[in-house]
Amino acid sequence: MVTDDDLAPLGSAAIAYQPHYPRPGWAEQHPRLWEAALGPAIDGALRAARTAPGAVRALGVAGQLDGCVAVDAAGRALGPCLIWMDRRAEAEAQAVDAAVLRRLAGVTRDATHMAAKIAWLKRNPPDGEKAARYHQPVSYLVARVTGAQVFDHGLASTTMLYGLARRGWEPELLDAFGIAAEELPEIAEAGACAGGLTAEGAALTGLTEGLPVAVGTGDDFSTPLGAGLAAPGRAVCVLGTAEVVGALDPEPRIDARGLVETHSYAGGGFYIENPGWLSGGALAWLRALLGIADFAAFDRLAAEAGAGAAGVTFLPALSGAMAPEWIASARGCFYGLTPAHGAGQLARAALEGCAFAMRDVVERLIALGVTVEGLLLLGGGARSRVWAQIRADCTGLPVQRPALTDTSPLGAAICAAVAGGIHTDIPSCASLVGGDVETVEPDAAARAAYDDAHGAYRRLFDSLRPMFEHAAPGPAP
Repeated sequence: MVTDDDLAPLGSAAIAYQPHYPRPGWAEQHPRLWEAALGPAIDGALRAARTAPGAVRALGVAGQLDGCVAVDAAGRALGPCLIWMDRRAEAEAQAVDAAVLRRLAGVTRDATHMAAKIAWLKRNPPDGEKAARYHQPVSYLVARVTGAQVFDHGLASTTMLYGLARRGWEPELLDAFGIAAEELPEIAEAGACAGGLTAEGAALTGLTEGLPVAVGTGDDFSTPLGAGLAAPGRAVCVLGTAEVVGALDPEPRIDARGLVETHSYAGGGFYIENPGWLSGGALAWLRALLGIADFAAFDRLAAEAGAGAAGVTFLPALSGAMAPEWIASARGCFYGLTPAHGAGQLARAALEGCAFAMRDVVERLIALGVTVEGLLLLGGGARSRVWAQIRADCTGLPVQRPALTDTSPLGAAICAAVAGGIHTDIPSCASLVGGDVETVEPDAAARAAYDDAHGAYRRLFDSLRPMFEHAAPGPAP
């Protein structure tokens, strides 16, 4: 995305690449996919903005978090990135006591987090070669284009190695996982300048050598930031392949139940979030399975089915449950099917099941004292007004849908604007973005039906718990 100095988008472009699933529970992308996409995506955005490369004043990078890339001393990837949904490091995740981890780092012990993946890679080094350092995807790309080994407090706080009170690497956690601080990037503010583009960075991006590059942040944080979230008040639901739900708070609130985690936020304060379940990805799976032509047709079928999906309930746990509890071995389920049900009820149940998981998270945020006066929907799923209405009705909260729903690149641009000296700080930049929003008000008449349907969803989850505990490995997603 290319913006003007006031963060108004001028043009954007995208290049697609896919995950690779070599075994059940494994998920990878090779960093060369990102590198190959970088130049064409930037060139496409510049063309759309009718802007020359030499006019660019700063570059920001945001992207998926919780991945892990092992690199050699020259910064070259030794193998594929173990991306966020990879769960091969279940055994390594047990290295630290869950209560200690929650107290020190504010996160839930889970194999998706970077520390467990580093421990696994140390035991299974790519091509037998010892790594010099381990990166997340954002810091890997920043290092490739600048030579700087750095990522922001937000990304660091997702690793299971970062102390919230210390605002740095926690020795007790490093020792537990057998990781040295020198094997990790340094930590800096998202809007700090990591360095200028090297000659190699200029070749990869098509931009000018020496151009300031921001430290950047993860998309869990860049997406709400790009929507203007810099103060408490709204819960943000990012409806992409996965659904991430969180809200800002000035205090590092720790959830003793572990449903939500506490992360440092690029604009200051703390982002209290659930890092997400397969949501848009579940809809894409179901649409393809049922042969529904597109998501507009999917929405029409779901709208005709009505609230409660005629008694059909869906658990959105195709890649493990993240709400109302984190259970990695849980699997998705439709319940209540009869010969009278069809594609419309299945589509509606899928939309509702994801909304019920969101309700679980929102209710937990409120119970922890986080201010939630409304919902902000972002990501591709925010384009569905049917889904927005379901979410308003099942929570009783107004839902906002901005005109621009893919806001992560705008969050990256905010970091770039600060790193390049165009603006002084991230909160002042955030005040410039947000744009026009449509507000979807809850329908009070539908609340009782959704309370009943949500209750059925929770009873189904509890009833299936013995199945989750004895789940056999399934096929790769």
